[in-house]
Amino acid sequence: MHELSLTQAIIETVTEAAHGAPVQRVVLEIGELTAVMPDSIRFCFEACKPGTLLAEATLYILTVPGRGRCRNCGYEMALDMPYGVCDRCDSLAIDIIAGQDFILKSMETALCA
Repeated sequence: MHELSLTQAIIETVTEAAHGAPVQRVVLEIGELTAVMPDSIRFCFEACKPGTLLAEATLYILTVPGRGRCRNCGYEMALDMPYGVCDRCDSLAIDIIAGQDFILKSMETALCA
C-alpha cells in the first residue's frame, strides 16, 4: 500500500512547513489517472495524524478527472485510463493533459498566541 508512505510524506512535509503551529486543514489534489486511492489516503491520514501537529487537522481531497488530447486531430476527451482512442479520429496517439498529478495544494495552520 503506497498510500501509507505517501501519507507519511505529506504529514512530514506539512509538519516542516507549519513551523510548530497546529495544522487545521490539508488540501490534496489527486488525479483520477494516478494509482492513488483517495479513500486509502483518508484512512492513512486518520491513522497517522495522532500525536502530530496535524492531530486536529481535516483532510480535503479534490479529485481531478482524467483528460487527454489527440495528437492527430487535437480533440480533447475524458479519460478513465492513462491511455485511450480518440473519439473523433480513432488515433491511439493521446497525450494526457489532466488527471496524473498528486499535489499538496494547501494547508492551514492555527494562529499561535
